[in-house]
Amino acid sequence: MMATLQNKIDFALVFTAKNANPNGDPLGGNRPRTTSDGLGEVSDVCLKRKIRNRLQEMGNAIFVQMDDNKTDEKKSLSERFNHFLATLDKKEQKDKELVSAKVCEQWMDVRSFGQVFAFKKGKDTAEVSIGIRGPVTIQAAFSVEPVIIESIQITKSVNSETTEDGRKSSDTMGMKHRVSQGVYVTYGSISPQLAEKTGFSREDANEIKKALATIFEGDESSARPSGSMQVVELVWFEHKNKSGQYSSAKVHRTVKADKDGKVTVEPLEGLTPERIEG
Repeated sequence: MMATLQNKIDFALVFTAKNANPNGDPLGGNRPRTTSDGLGEVSDVCLKRKIRNRLQEMGNAIFVQMDDNKTDEKKSLSERFNHFLATLDKKEQKDKELVSAKVCEQWMDVRSFGQVFAFKKGKDTAEVSIGIRGPVTIQAAFSVEPVIIESIQITKSVNSETTEDGRKSSDTMGMKHRVSQGVYVTYGSISPQLAEKTGFSREDANEIKKALATIFEGDESSARPSGSMQVVELVWFEHKNKSGQYSSAKVHRTVKADKDGKVTVEPLEGLTPERIEG
């Protein structure tokens, strides 16, 4: 078994969006998310989804999988979990500490981000209610300046429905939204104290680092065409101890990006970051 992470880690990720919808708001007609000040926003949930996808593409076992990117035939999280739980005997299923350790060992996203397992009794499994706190946290990303959102009307002119007279069905009108250009910054940390509880290792931290540096690979879609989302730089700080030489807030404040995507890092004595270009 790999040794758990012993050093606190802080990181900052700077990326750009150009003629893309970084994170649509379903309550706002799928317009790109913005704050009340007009800053572009990408939610932490969206970022974690992208990290999970990259980790999965890199060969890691993931519990919270997308339906269109599953590596098994399980139709839900409960089905996936109960299938795993059925590999344990009845006595083991009732041991919450044992089950927690087993699921952390099985799925990388669980030992990274944590997970709530609250599932009803299955055919061959006991009822389970377990909450796991993960060591990896990431904040929502915000643009450094207010973004301009462009909206265009689109027409679907294909024959989508069969008509009684055999003619082409009526065209369907819709809207498509995009950010013309924006520079976004997000920050995160990895806690060694929580890593000890989930078995998160230094090797796992390196996988997270690789996923962050390539977070938009394989993420192309109509809303985010290839090349429209790009990592500018990942700034990775590894402290010399568990508690950290500085607070995460102080470390995060040293990383700044301007509207052109230029990244500057103010020096902190005894803490030298690794800077990875996208």
